[in-house]
Amino acid sequence: MNALQFVGELATIKLAGVFNPYSDHCEQHDLPNAAAMRRSNLERYLTSIERSGAETIWMGRDLGYRGGRRTGLALTDESHLQDMGECYPGSAPVRATQGPIVAERTATEIWAAIHAVPTPPLLWNVFPFHPHEFDNPLTNRKFTSKELALVEDINESLVRWLKISTVVCIGQDAAKYAQNFGVEIKCIRHPSYGGVRDFRAGVESIYKVKLTNKKSMQQDLF
Repeated sequence: MNALQFVGELATIKLAGVFNPYSDHCEQHDLPNAAAMRRSNLERYLTSIERSGAETIWMGRDLGYRGGRRTGLALTDESHLQDMGECYPGSAPVRATQGPIVAERTATEIWAAIHAVPTPPLLWNVFPFHPHEFDNPLTNRKFTSKELALVEDINESLVRWLKISTVVCIGQDAAKYAQNFGVEIKCIRHPSYGGVRDFRAGVESIYKVKLTNKKSMQQDLF
């Protein structure tokens, strides 16, 4: 397995009510070659992870319409592409959309934490696509069990390929799912709907660091 093969497999999956950023095109926001740009973003990012030897995943639930739908990168919005390039050598992510840069509050909190930990983790989601309401592509919804079943083999291959030994689960959906991998599991609260302080406390406890972004702590993230 390598990054090109892995991303190629992701790009083949097609589901109703689900935006696959590695093959689908958003007529409203995407540049003409956006899907190819997002594939390259993820390929370079995974190659950087492989070279770094990182053995920990921070796992969220799925891609959001303000974040990963646009970037192709889990827990990462357009306002933090430069941060990714700095923290993950060789990743050099590029923007695949047009118009104003869109920020996602949860990504802001995630990236504040990444800057504080000694070794940046692999950022991933239980469901690596953007599930949305069928009549509104720019919404978020939870994936179904049938949708999740279609990505289980891909997730397992990722864990094996990159020799992941620990999953830090961000939220209960990830906590329930990650038990399947047979690796060490650590759980922290997702920084949405009033969970900022608990999220930060969880990161500080696991990594023995102190997060100092007080402004972010006061926000109710989504």
